Amino acid sequence: MKIMFLIRSLNPGGAQRQLTNLAKGLRKLGHNIAVVTFYSGKWLEDELTDSGVSVRTLNKCGRWDIARSAVKLLHLVQEERPAILHSYLSTANLLALFPKVFYPSLKVVWGVRASNVDFSVYDWFSRMSFRCECIFSKVADLIISNSIVGHEHHLRHGFPRRKMIVIHNGIDTELFRRDDEARTRIRAEWRIKEGETLIGHVGRLDPMKDHSTFIGAAALLAKERNNIRIACVGEGLSDYGEEGEELRSLARKLGLANRIIWAGSRRDMPGVYSALDVAVSSSRWGEGFPNVIAEAMACEVPCVTTDVGDSAFVVGELGVVVKAGDPLLLAEGIRGALNSDSKVGSHPRREWVMRNFSLANFIDLSQQTLANLTR
Repeated sequence: MKIMFLIRSLNPGGAQRQLTNLAKGLRKLGHNIAVVTFYSGKWLEDELTDSGVSVRTLNKCGRWDIARSAVKLLHLVQEERPAILHSYLSTANLLALFPKVFYPSLKVVWGVRASNVDFSVYDWFSRMSFRCECIFSKVADLIISNSIVGHEHHLRHGFPRRKMIVIHNGIDTELFRRDDEARTRIRAEWRIKEGETLIGHVGRLDPMKDHSTFIGAAALLAKERNNIRIACVGEGLSDYGEEGEELRSLARKLGLANRIIWAGSRRDMPGVYSALDVAVSSSRWGEGFPNVIAEAMACEVPCVTTDVGDSAFVVGELGVVVKAGDPLLLAEGIRGALNSDSKVGSHPRREWVMRNFSLANFIDLSQQTLANLTR
């Protein structure tokens, strides 16, 4: 098959990592794969090109450079002649429909990655994009959701049931595995002392990730335990923008200024997970399949998550699940994970991920699904 993927960028993120994994896996199986981005970015591009995947960019000049970008995408489709154009996330999904006007035989596959998004905290463009997705979803040939909750959410908003399926994300367990040497190195880099407990939150700076609830929960635990340290890892967290400064101000107000590490984006994520004693996802809404929780479990780290998207399904019986938006409940969940970890053990978490969310199964099921679409 000749498949072209379309996504905003290849900067760090769960959707970007899954697209990269799928593109590489399909290329390894002998398919002709190209990835087109709105904006260039080296984070994952080199990984794709090293695997024989062609990476092209539309060089989009901001949000409103839509018409020119659509024409450039059409030219790339004319040049590459893919059988399938597989887009990820709202704007890419909508733009992917344009070439289909000129090439009706082109199969357009949408990737939807979220659930129950609270658009009131985002701008009007995000709300408009989702409304347009709801209207034009009937034009897509197939819509793949990475979560059951996300699937049901989109159905409630008018997406066509007959065109929607669920394929959960796949985790590269060869990459995401416990690394004790990296644990020692990163904890030393972050000046974590022997006997200190490191609680980590991995996620970009975004309202849906609800860092403030995580910081509130951490502050409650810090009052009980002198050995608590906190790490916030993700895009935007090492910058001093307005939202980042609000979080820093909250941390100072709650007495965490000397206990918290603002790590920003990291390329060595298996080592980062290995450095943690507990991994936390505090998302208030919007999550489909939380990669960070599955990746941390593959690295044998105990996890606490809010009951958003398919998070409870991902951790199964091996993690702690609490209601979203409540620092008291989140603190209680983290406390429970710290107290019970010795009873659970670490290896079952990795085995759970390997059994239920393997990268091989994800690629195989995706390949079968896309192949069926072209028959």
